[in-house]
Amino acid sequence: MTEAIADLVVAHPMVKFQRQVESLVKKSKVVRPSDPIWKIAFLFGDDWAHWKQELEEFDFSTQDPIQELLAVQSWEED
Repeated sequence: MTEAIADLVVAHPMVKFQRQVESLVKKSKVVRPSDPIWKIAFLFGDDWAHWKQELEEFDFSTQDPIQELLAVQSWEED
């Protein structure tokens, strides 16, 4: 049992965020990949301040297109 728990990989919080944004683009089609990131701010409500700060730490700006956020392969921090 302990080995099974040790084998679990904890995903970076940005992976979850990226998946939520991807769902907004692909499933609900609320935003397009070419839209600027700031358009999703309204959808994240009170949580947006946190996600905006996280994005800025990864050198994203709210003017960057959503497709750049979705293109990230790894959220490893230096």
